[in-house]
Amino acid sequence: MAGKPFVPPRFVIKTAWAIHRWLARRGTGRGLWEPGQRKTWGALALTTTGRSTGNPRTAIIAYLPDGADRVYALAMNGWMEGHPAWWLNLKADPEASALFADGTRHTVAAAVAEGDERERLWAAWEENEPGLKDLASRRSTPTEIVTLKLQE
Repeated sequence: MAGKPFVPPRFVIKTAWAIHRWLARRGTGRGLWEPGQRKTWGALALTTTGRSTGNPRTAIIAYLPDGADRVYALAMNGWMEGHPAWWLNLKADPEASALFADGTRHTVAAAVAEGDERERLWAAWEENEPGLKDLASRRSTPTEIVTLKLQE
């Protein structure tokens, strides 16, 4: 029987996020990747509007595609309790900007997946990350699935 998936200490996660954001700021698409490039999900830079300050806030988030004009992400907080700030910002203002590894930037409209759609997207994510159910069970905070529809 396999052991529980490893979750690094909080300070390691926060440091990795800071380094990742720094890399992404160094060039268009730098430090990001497409789904499948690393045998898993992709990474994009999501810029939201801060719900308290109104200032732009950028987070690097994992995503998977869902059709030609939509991607989705799990609103996790580094596998810790609470919702990530980027998701709280999107709940306040669902329009944001997403930068992809190829350098393209799209305005996106966020929504939460529910019902059958949520189950379908969760199952697809589990195919990419087999320990997902165990990781999610460590949190009492529900894991929202956030869809991002790419705008023209």
